[in-house]
Amino acid sequence: MIASRSSLFAIAALAGLVVLSPTRAHAQWWRGAPADFEACADKAEKAKSKEDKTAALAECNAKFAGRRKPGGGYTYYDFMQDRIFDIAGPNPTPEEQKHIDQQYTAYLENQRRNTIAAAFTAKQHQQQEMQPGVQQVLLRSETEKIPVPVASPVKRAERIKASNCAKNAFSCEWPRLSQSIDDLKKLFNSQPNKAKRG
Repeated sequence: MIASRSSLFAIAALAGLVVLSPTRAHAQWWRGAPADFEACADKAEKAKSKEDKTAALAECNAKFAGRRKPGGGYTYYDFMQDRIFDIAGPNPTPEEQKHIDQQYTAYLENQRRNTIAAAFTAKQHQQQEMQPGVQQVLLRSETEKIPVPVASPVKRAERIKASNCAKNAFSCEWPRLSQSIDDLKKLFNSQPNKAKRG
């Protein structure tokens, strides 16, 4: 029975090693390697000198892109987009990196459109500043109506008087007769001047 107990113990030990070996391979902390940035930063804080701490933190930054979230999971900050992405582990997977890259391409396209729109708006504003008279004329024509010329008060009085005059009345005919006489005087006075010149 003693031989069987020792062989049973050897088989059990061997089975235990087989079962525990994959677990040990996945648990990096057993070997002293940090699992994420926060664990790495905690280990870096224990360094003896300031230079060693700085170098260890730089190594942590290079090794782990993601940062631990308080509720679990990780985030990745893309400084090019000034945006945070949720990721599954301490570093983006190839699929997550592809998504981040696609979002960056869309971000660049949006930035390009905004730049073009801003340049177009600035150009329109500049053109409006260069032609203020045209703008004012357009605004004035839309808001103001041009006044219609009105007859002078003297002519208006003559028209009213002429419409009130009875036909063949001396008071109504006298202004026309007087005007005709003045025209004849001008005609006769201008002819002797022409004869003297010739």
